[in-house]
Amino acid sequence: MRICLRLNNLRGDDIVRENKEKLLNLYVDNLSQKELLFEAEKRIMGRTPSQMVFVNVDVAVKADKDEYLRKIINEADFAMVDGMPLVWISYLYGRPLKEKVSGSDFVPALCREAADKGWKIFLLGGAEGVPQRAAANLKKRIPNITICGTYSPPMQFEKDKEELAKIKRMIAEASPEILIVCFGCPKQEKFIYEHSREYGALLSICAGATVDFLAGTVKRCPRWISSIGMEWFYRFLKEPRRLFKRYFVDDLRILAMVFKYRSWGE
Repeated sequence: MRICLRLNNLRGDDIVRENKEKLLNLYVDNLSQKELLFEAEKRIMGRTPSQMVFVNVDVAVKADKDEYLRKIINEADFAMVDGMPLVWISYLYGRPLKEKVSGSDFVPALCREAADKGWKIFLLGGAEGVPQRAAANLKKRIPNITICGTYSPPMQFEKDKEELAKIKRMIAEASPEILIVCFGCPKQEKFIYEHSREYGALLSICAGATVDFLAGTVKRCPRWISSIGMEWFYRFLKEPRRLFKRYFVDDLRILAMVFKYRSWGE
């Protein structure tokens, strides 16, 4: 079932979201990575500001408890499913998604296209020094890429009006076509939703740990592990202390959500 969704966002815009699929209590795009790349390029070339989010189990669980986050996801120009468990749920509901599209796969592909088209990229987020290392690695892999800025904000920056103003000014002065934001959920989603009009990037992407993968500070799991839906377990083995509660306490709520929002066969 494809949905044409009309919403009023917090900025007062009347927005139409076509070809959305309902998954749990969220509206997501049923696009392959290749199709997403085409649609994103089309919007950049048309000078149409857009926001892109990626939804995995952890994000879906957080959005179930956070109405504001859920609103942001449902109003995003692109909301992609990043996680095989959610793809499996789409099959269970009888509305199968084409494939999992993760930010950490999509961003490098977009960077290659951006280099070919001369689009500038700004990397925002990660620990101190991480976005700079990510930029250096990207330049080694894609020599003609233009990274016009990098910045790692301090902790609790979102509560500091002066720091927020500084970040927005840095981005606006660098004038990137693409802003890659890696604060983690829900901080990154709320940042682009509330501030994208002020900093002016054409495509704002919530990319989570992507900056760490690009920098090499966190190792990405082998593709075959990701394809069978076990990337979460691989990441847990790498960072058990940090991720135990997320994966073995918080995210188990997804099982209840499957039945709470059951709609199979409709």
